[in-house]
Amino acid sequence: MKGEGEMKAGKSIDDWLPITSSRKAKWWYSAFHNVTAIVGAGVLSLPYAMAELGWGPGVTVLILSWIITFYTLWQMVEMHEMVPGKRFDRYHELGQHAFGEKLGLWIVVPQQLLVQVGTNIVYMVTGGKSLKKFHDVVCPSCKSIKLTYFIMIFGSVHFVLSQLPNFNSISGVSLAAAVMSLSYSTIAWGASVHKGRPETVDYSYKSSTKIGAFFSFLSALGDVAFAYAGHNVVLEIQATIPSTPEKPSKKPMMKGVIVAYIVVAMCYFPASLISYWAFGNSVDDNILITLEKPRWLIAMANMMVTIHVIGGYQIFAMPVFDMIETVLVKKMNFKPSFPLRFISRSIYVALTMFVGISLPFFGSLMGFFGGFAFAPTTYFLPCIMWLVLYKPKMFGLSWTANWICIILGVLLMVLASIGALRQIILQAKSYTFYS
Repeated sequence: MKGEGEMKAGKSIDDWLPITSSRKAKWWYSAFHNVTAIVGAGVLSLPYAMAELGWGPGVTVLILSWIITFYTLWQMVEMHEMVPGKRFDRYHELGQHAFGEKLGLWIVVPQQLLVQVGTNIVYMVTGGKSLKKFHDVVCPSCKSIKLTYFIMIFGSVHFVLSQLPNFNSISGVSLAAAVMSLSYSTIAWGASVHKGRPETVDYSYKSSTKIGAFFSFLSALGDVAFAYAGHNVVLEIQATIPSTPEKPSKKPMMKGVIVAYIVVAMCYFPASLISYWAFGNSVDDNILITLEKPRWLIAMANMMVTIHVIGGYQIFAMPVFDMIETVLVKKMNFKPSFPLRFISRSIYVALTMFVGISLPFFGSLMGFFGGFAFAPTTYFLPCIMWLVLYKPKMFGLSWTANWICIILGVLLMVLASIGALRQIILQAKSYTFYS
């Protein structure tokens, strides 16, 4: 048995750690945290993914992804308090409950870190690129400034924001980000409608060869997987909601998730389908590049993307801060203090900024990670945990639904990784460090 002193020490550490320190969130916090986590700047590449998938497969993959990821998100919300009196506040804690102490950590933590740290690096680059585009659109005659400096400007914001202690303290940032994601998605499809569909529009595959079209198809699957990545922070978001036996956290959490998924549909479906309808296979991998006019609107949309990825970076960084601080305090016995938090978080921000500056093509590597890590944590790991923990009746509805998700998720993981790997090999010649 743990001594009373140990229990108190553990409690005071939990009261300090970012995930468990504040449990006062309202259901609408969960709504905009989830929107910010799921709707990344990935929405801007969905029209391009549609061009590589084609109408039939593209619509099918988008709708199936929405349904499957909504289902697996619901499962995670249900499993958060499946053991009476205990809460699985972190993805890896649920993994440990399902697969055992050691194995659970090894299955979940590397994938979760790959998604969160990878997304943070991509957001560093995306934030810098959007700032650069904003600058170039507003002042086309100005002297060109290197992307490196814009990434540094974007990164400097996070040295300040990353000192906010927990999820609830970033709710304002997250709300602004969620509003921005809906706004720039609307600009993307609204401007496409305004521009109209030219008679020369071509919906055939971008690639002229069959093998090229096939691999582009696989790579586009990775882009779609990357667009649904919110599951990596869902238990951590739910951990901030108060819970009692009479009023469990899953009810307000689920209310927030439903609102979030309606917003996700409002962002993803019009932006990808209308923009593809308007431009066909001539669409760029970022729809805002394809839309050159009106200039003020494109400048505004790029600023919105910047604000959105500021919030997105913080949402994905918070669980990483929690892991770093848990190791420092519980394993290395550092005292919970402001200097510890300030130094550890600043080092993390500096590292993600450094990688973003060094590898500004990191986004194109993300298609590979998208298949490799996003697909498991989002599409099928929750289903495997559900089967292990609830043991539904064989060939029953729940059992069948979970196995369908697992098979589709594994296929997605393998195929998207193959497609993205080929893209990386083809593009490697044009990669420039420190651009």
